[in-house]
Amino acid sequence: MLSPEALTLNHWLSPAFPTGAFAYSHGLEQVIARGDVTDAPGLEYWLADVLRFGSGWQDSVLLACALADGADTSGLDALCHALQPCAERLQETQEQGAAFARTVAQITGRDLPPRTLPIAVAEAAAPLGLAPQTVIAAYLQAFLTNLVTIGIRHVPLGQGAGHGVLARLLPLVPALAQAASLASADDLGNCCLGADMAAMEHETKDVRLFRT
Repeated sequence: MLSPEALTLNHWLSPAFPTGAFAYSHGLEQVIARGDVTDAPGLEYWLADVLRFGSGWQDSVLLACALADGADTSGLDALCHALQPCAERLQETQEQGAAFARTVAQITGRDLPPRTLPIAVAEAAAPLGLAPQTVIAAYLQAFLTNLVTIGIRHVPLGQGAGHGVLARLLPLVPALAQAASLASADDLGNCCLGADMAAMEHETKDVRLFRT
C-alpha cells in the first residue's frame, strides 16, 4: 500500500496539478513541425535522449542536490537558471516551478518561494521524508507523461501507440533516479543539443500551439 506521503507526491506531480504541462512542449512542437518526429519510434528515441542526456538527467541531479540535508536551495535555484540553454527553457522551468510552489503553499500553508521546477519540487517534497530516488522517479515519470501526451495529440499518435512509448521508456526511470540520487553537482551535464536547438528555434515561430 502506498503511504500518505507517496500519495501526496503523486497528487502534486499528477496532470491535475496546475504546473501548466499542457502549455509547454519542451521543444517537441518544433521537432514535430520540421518532421523529425512523425511516429511512435521517433518520439521514443527523442524522449529517451532527453531523459538520459538532456534536461531529464540535469533536473534529476538538481533535485537530488536540493533534497540533501543542508542544501543551499537558493544557490541551486540560481544554478538551474544558469544551466538553461535558451529563453524558452528558462521560461518553462520558472513558470512551472512558480505554479507548483504556489499551489503546494496554498494546500499546506507553508511559505514556498517561486523556484525553478526541480528546486520547487525538492523544497515541497523534503518534509515528506521519502527517499530521494522515489521523489526523482516520480518527477521523471511526470516529465515523460507530459511529453508523451503532447506527442499523442500533436504528432498525432493513437492512444495505444503513445502509451506504448511511455510503457517502454518507464523502465529507464528507476535506474536514472537511483544514479541521480547518488550524484553531486559535479555530475551535472546536458548533451542533448538537438533538443536544445529545437527549443531555440521554437522561440522564432510566429504561430504556435505551445508556449515552448
